[in-house]
Amino acid sequence: MTPRRKRLLLILVAAALLVAAGVFVKQAFRSNLMFYVTPSDIASGSAHASETLRVGGMVQAGSLQRSPGDALDVRFTLMDGKNSVPVIYHGVLPDLFAEGKGAIAQGRLDGSGALVATEVLAKHDENYTPPKTHVAMQAAQSAQSATGAAQ
Repeated sequence: MTPRRKRLLLILVAAALLVAAGVFVKQAFRSNLMFYVTPSDIASGSAHASETLRVGGMVQAGSLQRSPGDALDVRFTLMDGKNSVPVIYHGVLPDLFAEGKGAIAQGRLDGSGALVATEVLAKHDENYTPPKTHVAMQAAQSAQSATGAAQ
């Protein structure tokens, strides 16, 4: 085999390996990378009931209901200002989960249009501080204002 053919063969093998690696990476991202949809996307029909969805929105005030028999059975409604989606979840909710706050629920739509969630994530703003730190900061501020008022 001439050096020119060896070089051509090496380039072809390298290109084939690069294409194969690209296909594997694309498949890995396709199965693991999931963006969220809004309740309006579901209402418009752009989200399919047969696929796993991540639905993001605000937890509607007054919509959080716990089952009397099982505290882990939770129902709430996610809304985006125009439309809403009822969510059914069995599990422990995140500490930051609250009505009027942002949340993302992952699951599948059932026949009634409710999202049967397997995972619930709480969203927070960019100014997030852990609860213990927040309490400590408030205590320090109130102590500082009390000493400032006493002077």
